[in-house]
Amino acid sequence: MRRIAIFGATGSIGGSALDVIARHPGRFEATVLSAHTQVDALVELCAVHRPKLAIIADPQLHDALAEGLKARGLSTEAEAGPAALEQAARSEQCDTVIAAIVGAAGLTSTLAAAEAGKRLLLANKESIVVAGALLMDAVRRGGAELIPVDSEHSALFQCLPQPAVGHGFRRDLRRLILTASGGPFRGRKRAELEHITPDEACAHPNWSMGRKISVDSATLMNKGLEVIEAHWLFGAPVERIEVVVHPQSIIHSLVEYADGSMLAQLGPPDMRTAIACALAWPDRVDAGVESLDLLRLGRLDFQAPDTEAFPCLRLAFEALRAGPAATTCLNAANEIAVSGFLQGRLGFLGIPALLEACLDRFACESAAQLAELLDLDARVRDHARSQLNA
Repeated sequence: MRRIAIFGATGSIGGSALDVIARHPGRFEATVLSAHTQVDALVELCAVHRPKLAIIADPQLHDALAEGLKARGLSTEAEAGPAALEQAARSEQCDTVIAAIVGAAGLTSTLAAAEAGKRLLLANKESIVVAGALLMDAVRRGGAELIPVDSEHSALFQCLPQPAVGHGFRRDLRRLILTASGGPFRGRKRAELEHITPDEACAHPNWSMGRKISVDSATLMNKGLEVIEAHWLFGAPVERIEVVVHPQSIIHSLVEYADGSMLAQLGPPDMRTAIACALAWPDRVDAGVESLDLLRLGRLDFQAPDTEAFPCLRLAFEALRAGPAATTCLNAANEIAVSGFLQGRLGFLGIPALLEACLDRFACESAAQLAELLDLDARVRDHARSQLNA
C-alpha cells in the first residue's frame, strides 16, 4: 500500500491524483493533503478521502482548518505553514509525495521529499526550473525516486530506457522533442494579441488546468519551463531539446535515437494517465481514461512554434543557456507578470516584455546555493512588482 502525500490537493493535479487513488483502494492511500488557502475545499477532500494529516500553507488559517475538520467529525490532524509541509514530506506518514504546489512556493517541500528518499512525483516544474542542480543532487543523495508527472516529461520518461531520470543524456539519443498544443491563440500574429483578456487566455482548447498554468500555456512559457525541466531531468543539452506544435495534444512527446528510430507516447489529453503511470511504476493500472480512438481522430498535425508572436519560449531557451540565475529570474518574473495579467494590471504582451526586462537586469548574477537562489528570486519579484506599479 503506497501512502501518498498530495501537496496542492485542491488544484487540478490534486483532483486527478485523488481520482486515480480512489480507483485503487487496496493499492494507494492518500495520507496527507495540503492546500494554500482553500480551507473549505480541503476539509471537503478530507471528508471524502480521510487522510491522517491536512496542511494549510497559510499559518493564519490553522484554526479555521482545525475547526472545519472538527465540525465534520474528522480525526484528521490539522497543521499549517511551510515548515509543516517540509516535516510531512520527511515523515513516516508518506512514502510518496506528489509535488503539485503552483510556483516556487513548492520548492522547499519538494527538496525535503527528495532528501528524505521518497518517491517524488514532480508536477511542480517551477522547483526544478529554480533549483534544478540542487534538486537533482538531493534526489541522488537521498536515494529518492523522481518520476515526472507533466504529460510531456512523463512521455519522455516512458520512451527512454530506464533508469531515465538523473543519469545523464545517453550517447544513443539524438534529441528530445516536446509537443505543445499552441494554446488558445495558436496561429495568431503578435498584433492580434494586444487586447487578450484573462478569460480568453485561460480557455485552453484541450486541457483543463488552473489559471496560472493556462496563461503560461497561452504565452508558451509553460513549454519554455518544460524545456528547462527536461534539461535537468534527463541531462539533455539545450541543443538536443526541441519543441513542435501539435494541436491535437495526442502525442505528448517524442524521443529520437541515433539510428533514426523515433518513439512517441500517445494518449488522450488527461493528466490521470501520467499520474497513474508515476504512482504504479513500473506497473500499469486503470486511470479511468477512455481509450484513444485513432479512426475518429483521423490525423495528427505538426508545425513550428512562432517565437515572434510568443517570445516567452525563446526567452526560456536563452535563460537555460545563461545558467541558474537566469532561469530563477525567468520563473520569478513570470509568476509576477502572470499574476499582474490576471489582475488586469498588465497586458498579455506585457508578460514577455516584463520577463525580458528582468532578465536584462538580473540574468548575469551569480547564484548557485539555495539561499542565493531564494534571495535572487525575492529581489526579482520585488523589481517586477515595482515595474507593475510604475
